[in-house]
Amino acid sequence: MSFLVNFVVCQVFALLAAIWFRTYLHSSKTSSFIRHVVATLLGLYLALFCFGWYALHFLVQSGISYCIMIIIGVENMHKYCFVFALGYLTVCQITRVYIFDYGQYSADFSGPMMIITQKITSLACEIHDGMFRKDEELTPSQRGLAVRRMPSLLEYLSYNCNFMGILAGPLCSYKDYITFIEGRSYHVTQSGEHGKEEIQYEKTEPSPNMAVIQKLLVCGLSLLFHLTVSKTLPVEYNIDEHFQATASWPTKVIYLYVSLLAARPKYYFAWTLADAINNAAGFGFRGYDKNGAARWDLISNLRIQQIEMSTSFKMFLDNWNIQTALWLKRVCYERTSSSPTIQTFILSAIWHGVYPGYYLTFLTGVVMTLAARAVRNNFRHHFIEPPQLKLLYDVITWIATQIAISYTVVPFVLLSIKPSFMFYSSWYYSLHSAGILVLLLLPVKKTQRGKNTHENVQLSRSKKFDERGNSLGQNSFSTTNNVCNQNQELASRHSSLKQ
Repeated sequence: MSFLVNFVVCQVFALLAAIWFRTYLHSSKTSSFIRHVVATLLGLYLALFCFGWYALHFLVQSGISYCIMIIIGVENMHKYCFVFALGYLTVCQITRVYIFDYGQYSADFSGPMMIITQKITSLACEIHDGMFRKDEELTPSQRGLAVRRMPSLLEYLSYNCNFMGILAGPLCSYKDYITFIEGRSYHVTQSGEHGKEEIQYEKTEPSPNMAVIQKLLVCGLSLLFHLTVSKTLPVEYNIDEHFQATASWPTKVIYLYVSLLAARPKYYFAWTLADAINNAAGFGFRGYDKNGAARWDLISNLRIQQIEMSTSFKMFLDNWNIQTALWLKRVCYERTSSSPTIQTFILSAIWHGVYPGYYLTFLTGVVMTLAARAVRNNFRHHFIEPPQLKLLYDVITWIATQIAISYTVVPFVLLSIKPSFMFYSSWYYSLHSAGILVLLLLPVKKTQRGKNTHENVQLSRSKKFDERGNSLGQNSFSTTNNVCNQNQELASRHSSLKQ
């Protein structure tokens, strides 16, 4: 509990520091050097206050990774950084779990190291892409994120350990962070006459105040829900012997859903507060929507409404821990030549930690995801019209998705082998069996050719997009994100057609 109090106190301090940082150390008032130094020192102070001398692991992991980048060179440094950063994280997780306090997830000092590991590995890949690979070898998102020069040690430490994200993230791209620190987030580039010269001017900086207030309200409601309702609906009650012996099946199903629903607000609180802190410092502006309203969701980590209304596994995963999903895609899925899905699931399990419950959840998730995709491919097209039939299909798939998600993540919450198997055995492994049966009976469409075609379409469209951006002008901060967002939107449309 003391750790949780420290965490909340530190995040509240970080929020106040973010407001001060934006007001008194704005890029228009001070140099990038000062902003980097202050952001880093405040971050290390918060880490030291919250985790004590365990915070030295953050510096050791970052420092050695930087040395690897400098010594190994751009050709292979992404591989060495990946192995070292993930290996160091895993050693710390094993030490904490099996030597110090097994089952005490809330006291996990390796939590911030998970975010730093993401930053180390993603930046190493981005430098490799920008300084070694040719542009034509890169996907549109890789080209947009590519880093063309080696960061200084101060820039590297500031990116990894700044006070806005050291405790709870979220992950952001290096280019976006540097652009924010240097104050180029609101510069607009416009081509001059005949498109031969570029004219740069600065737009009025939008205020993040409304976005911060809205996110703090969500934090307040989530925290209130967690401290009240969540305590009365523990996930552990699903394996209570009396409950298992006396409860009817409808009661078990309803309690499973409600207990996992009650377990989510603590994540809503932590991730939304982290997002608000970054916004309060002026970081997180994505651009303007079609109505001209400022969007402050550049590094948002979840979309609560879409999570709770998910009608498919894919929809849930696309809106939960968004930045981690993007990291897995960028450092693993796009860079592996064989079985990318399986390797991505394995990396996700290793990154999360060494509790057996994580691996049970991800193994179950593979079965549930593939089964849900098979059902969707074979049946969804029969329920598109009329609208009443589509509504019925959505209601049924919402119920099925919420139950399947809850069933899948119980081991993630319980952590240990014995209680996890107690839960699954009380359900007679019913959803495992149903998922495997679906995969055996329903035909699965091959999508590899479609995937390759889709990537070619993405590449050509991205080139057109880049050319159009050079001629019409774009926010310099959003060159990376516009390409990535377009890539994600195209992938989303393609995935919906496949599934």
